[in-house]
Amino acid sequence: MGRMPTFTRRNRPRSLEKHNKEAYILLIPWFVGLIGFGLIPICFSLYISFSNYTLIRSPVFVGLDNYTRMLRDPTFRQSLKVTFTYVFLGVPLALLTALVVALALVKYFRGVGILRAVFYLPSLLGGSIAISVLWRILFAQTGLINQILGVFGIQGRSWIGDPRYAIYTLVMLRMWQFGSAMLIFIAGMKQIPESLYESAEIEGAGYFQKLFRITLPMLSPIILFNVIMNMISAFQDFTSAYVISGGTGAPMGATLFYSLFLYQKAFASFQMGYAAAMAWFLLLIIAFFTVILFKSSAKRVYYES
Repeated sequence: MGRMPTFTRRNRPRSLEKHNKEAYILLIPWFVGLIGFGLIPICFSLYISFSNYTLIRSPVFVGLDNYTRMLRDPTFRQSLKVTFTYVFLGVPLALLTALVVALALVKYFRGVGILRAVFYLPSLLGGSIAISVLWRILFAQTGLINQILGVFGIQGRSWIGDPRYAIYTLVMLRMWQFGSAMLIFIAGMKQIPESLYESAEIEGAGYFQKLFRITLPMLSPIILFNVIMNMISAFQDFTSAYVISGGTGAPMGATLFYSLFLYQKAFASFQMGYAAAMAWFLLLIIAFFTVILFKSSAKRVYYES
């Protein structure tokens, strides 16, 4: 058999070099966008996080002052508390809801496509201002929720105006937006070989045995993916807290999300250096919990390969 031809820099076909040049030319806009709208802003935000910068004056380097002042700020700690409550309640509840609905809709039956679309719709609208306004109306003192409770003789309250319950209305809004995770779960379930279920049925396995011995282990990479993506999204949630609290985090800081407090520092107080420090601290928080999830799931996630 003849040897395969090898191409060096000298004998490389001209057509290949021409295609490479065309590819590089076509990639120029992407590289410009990456550098101009990605790399440069990231580097600049890191620089101003160590500076006193108010948009009016040039940045003045202050070292770690923004970070130390941030960690001593009681309002900053309150925003962390609110955000952690929202993430660690809202994400598991939303994913559990998504998984239960996915299990119910994974099998084909008449109208299943319509039901999937209906359950997915809130995910398309959940982050919008209109839905946040609707949620604020629903949970107001005279809202629909209290009217329904009144039918059963239960005295309602201003759920959004009460600092004891305000954060839980936002958690419920997060739960309502389970559609994207549901579709991902359904897609993952459809990849599980039917032969596994058939073998389990021959052995006499029931529904819950198949669920915990086959479905969930085979679905574990999808579960991990959904947990990480939803956690990152929840840490960055802003619109619902801004609209429902009127941009203040009211009542008494009960809905003061981390992202909302960052917005207040950046665009209300114009403390851009402080806000940049908060942004980088949030990046570290998200990275920390992402690493923890990956490390803790190493022995629990099943990869077929």
